[in-house]
Amino acid sequence: MRFGGRVRPDLAPLIAGYRPHPGVYDELIDASGGMRSHWEPLIGQLAGYGTEATARIFEAADRHLRDAGVVYRVYDGPGGAERPWPLSHLPLVMPLAEWQILADGIVQRARLHEALLADLYGEARTVKEGLVPAALVAGNREYLRPLIGVSPTGGAYLHLYAADVSRAPDGRWWVLNDRTQAPSGLGYAIENRIALSRAVPELFRSLNVDRLAAFYQRFRASLANLAGRPDPRIAVLSPGPLNETYFEHAYLARSMGFLLVEGGDLTVHRDAVYVRTVDGAQRVDAIIRRIDADFADPLELNTASRLGVPGLIEAIRAGTIILANALGSGVAEAPALGAYLPALARRLIGEDLQLSNLATWWCGDPAVRADVIAHLNERAVLPAFGRTLSNGQMEHSGIVGAGLTSPERIRLIGMLQTRGLDFIGQEPVRLATTPVWERGRLVPRHYALRVFAARASDGWHVMPGGLCRISERADARQLSMQRGGRSADVWVTCDRPPDWSILVPAPEDVEVSRETSALPSRAADNLFWLGRYLERADALLRLVRGLVGWGSESGPSDDEETPSERLSGILASWGAIPFATTEPRVAAAEALRSEFVGALPSVLGQALRTASAVRDRLSPDAWRALGELSASFPPHRQGAERDDLAGAADRSAPEMSDRIEAALRTISALAGLAHENMNRAGGWRFLDLGTRVERAIVVARFSRRMAQPSSDPSLAISSLDRLLDLTDAQTAYRARYLSGPALKPVLDLVLLDASHPRSVAFQVERIVAHLDKLGGRGLQTQPDVAQTRAYRLCERLRRIEVSSLGEEAIVETEAALMVISDAITERYLAGPPPAED
Repeated sequence: MRFGGRVRPDLAPLIAGYRPHPGVYDELIDASGGMRSHWEPLIGQLAGYGTEATARIFEAADRHLRDAGVVYRVYDGPGGAERPWPLSHLPLVMPLAEWQILADGIVQRARLHEALLADLYGEARTVKEGLVPAALVAGNREYLRPLIGVSPTGGAYLHLYAADVSRAPDGRWWVLNDRTQAPSGLGYAIENRIALSRAVPELFRSLNVDRLAAFYQRFRASLANLAGRPDPRIAVLSPGPLNETYFEHAYLARSMGFLLVEGGDLTVHRDAVYVRTVDGAQRVDAIIRRIDADFADPLELNTASRLGVPGLIEAIRAGTIILANALGSGVAEAPALGAYLPALARRLIGEDLQLSNLATWWCGDPAVRADVIAHLNERAVLPAFGRTLSNGQMEHSGIVGAGLTSPERIRLIGMLQTRGLDFIGQEPVRLATTPVWERGRLVPRHYALRVFAARASDGWHVMPGGLCRISERADARQLSMQRGGRSADVWVTCDRPPDWSILVPAPEDVEVSRETSALPSRAADNLFWLGRYLERADALLRLVRGLVGWGSESGPSDDEETPSERLSGILASWGAIPFATTEPRVAAAEALRSEFVGALPSVLGQALRTASAVRDRLSPDAWRALGELSASFPPHRQGAERDDLAGAADRSAPEMSDRIEAALRTISALAGLAHENMNRAGGWRFLDLGTRVERAIVVARFSRRMAQPSSDPSLAISSLDRLLDLTDAQTAYRARYLSGPALKPVLDLVLLDASHPRSVAFQVERIVAHLDKLGGRGLQTQPDVAQTRAYRLCERLRRIEVSSLGEEAIVETEAALMVISDAITERYLAGPPPAED
């Protein structure tokens, strides 16, 4: 391409192959072929770095996202799968003066949609006056009739608004979509900013890029002020870990100090919303809603919903809960409204629209429908309400008339004539382009920009940046992270450095606090079971290590169990291998690779799924280590030939040992991260409680099986030696006894010695300590059932003579531990309802 004279000579090589698309606005190159001036500092710096250094810088940004565990879920199979967040390394750069034009238009649209929602759920003057067709409102399932005439708490329907925008060929902004229900992208936008600003900190500072922090602070402060009381409780209501943007829900909750909850965590009592916590039910003041409105209350909306809170609408009517955004606000997202927004703006706010929509025609009007059909080759046809049609006739992205075959065209016209109110015609749009870095050079790629506005006490504020989504395709309807898109940061550049006084509070304004947020019972339950699953995985690995390291032994008779057979028996009783498995290394391979419910892949999968539900409470290091641990033991297909499995086990015994040791080190590292990095509040206690309960049960079971009498003294000694290995007690035992393993000293060490960190007595003392701390947090004055049972077991282990530790006594200990586990669940994890006044 031949560029105009405004390209600096030192930059020309970097953009020599850059070819903007004809008839499309390009952010980097203007119509005369010159580079836009606000890009020159960034492109000039990249040219100075050189190709190799630039690649290393961008790899550092990718590494940050990986290390931080930034992911999104792609629905390419049952439940979908998590993928690393794809960052397009070059930001979209925009000078403040240009940005302000866009921001003013966004604020106007937020005001317009607020006024429209207030009218539709109030007097509905716009419908009565014919500004909006009644069928367009009543036919939208986001129009929630139970909320007609109900004013939202705080007086606002919208607390957060977003719009997807791009540029027309002449550079004017146009709006592709309005997002009024539960706009997503805030968490990903801040992660994009962190990743890129850390990769090129000098460049970021030199360009005076406007900061994002003040936007988030205003959003949080606005909700807190509406609550009307000190230290309000604000919750992020998420559909759960299988949602495509669950990472963002967890990230926002963690970074902004909100509670991450699911519908089952909340309950409505006397028209107020409470969260079930380990300290009892506690009042919730505001909810940032990340579920669709139809699923929010199964009593009055979708009765099949398992995501919502029964009675939530009654609490809204009572004015006791703030929702961001209000239920029913999704009605304003309908693409068909775009045809009526200019007239609505003049009627509701007395202004002309500053940002235009794509040209839109609602096919519920017979005359309009006929015109759309007549010009079908020049139109795209989409669902009028923005969702995939329930009968599967059309995806939400719609279709372009020009690309239809004759039978497809006939079918589409039939649909339009039969159910025209379900469809719109829309002007096809080719997205503007922005430069991206690919294989050491700049190339233009199509983009859409999501811009966010948040309500504050002094009006609407627009985030000085946003979430830029980049696509290989020019069609705006195909732009989606699910379809292989990428994201980019947005840099709004200023003439002078940002004012830090609005980003960092004055020291005297920050009050010291050591209070931690409430711990929902569901989160405590997941942490408790995460501790149990990780300890179970540790036990499985130790059992398998014993099988791989010792090999086969021979007993004096066929009826005499060898130590390896005892280990295999434990694995079989846990459901990790079939009961018929006798060959030690085959049993080891089965336990590490099979799909049995008790095998290691299944246990680690359960640990990962449990951890995903409390992702906001885990450090990125812990999450990454857990994911790598689970991925290192994938299951093999069931029904594999056992001879092949045996041969593979023999051939890979050294490799198997190395993998086991690496996995045990990872689990130890996870325990260290929890011990050293987690705040000593309720979350850590329940994680450690789960670990202690599971370890005590496991050690008791190990002891019961491996200490069984044998007619062959050598096998008895070998079994006790294995027991010392399983419980990490070899060093402690040999420091005390010069002789080999003997029954009473071994059982005393692994069951009764409270100074040995893997003994049952040690675990029970830790359980008692945790329950004492937890019991002191509430209003109770008497020990609860869990405490009482733990006290009894602790005292019993202190008093019992080692000579009394037969199989029956050990079974009683196991049973007592399981009763304690059930009592912990009943007391803290089941989430009792609010107490009666």
